[in-house]
Amino acid sequence: MTLYIDGDAFPNLLKPVLLRAIDRLAIPTCVIANKRVTIGPSKHITYIIVGSGSDEADHRIVELVQEGELVITADIPLADRVITKKALAINHRGEPFTEENIKDILSMRNLMQEFRDCGEFTKGPAPLSQKDVSKFANKVNQILTKISPPKKPTK
Repeated sequence: MTLYIDGDAFPNLLKPVLLRAIDRLAIPTCVIANKRVTIGPSKHITYIIVGSGSDEADHRIVELVQEGELVITADIPLADRVITKKALAINHRGEPFTEENIKDILSMRNLMQEFRDCGEFTKGPAPLSQKDVSKFANKVNQILTKISPPKKPTK
């Protein structure tokens, strides 16, 4: 089981929370971005830098992710592709993308993009709050604990 992180826009506020979970559960993790992004020092994290194209990181994540693995991303089209591969996806607020909600979320995202393309000014998401960080931490821990293989007892 590997955890994939869409690193291009991963919030600094979430990095220590995620690093603790990765190290505590010894989760193999792959951070993929088109620039150097560091979550923190861990023997469980591999960093992959892809080309500078706008969707290069997304393409690599979709190429690598397997059924049942987790991807952390705020990119809704990427989440849709991940779910199509029967993998799990959550955003930076700990909200899961699922087969049941992804098409509605994608439609709303596309509608808002059309408004912006027509010159409308739309509000972006609110900044992350401490409540969002807690929700993210809880959801990540819940998912990783459920899908990670049990640790072997040490003697």
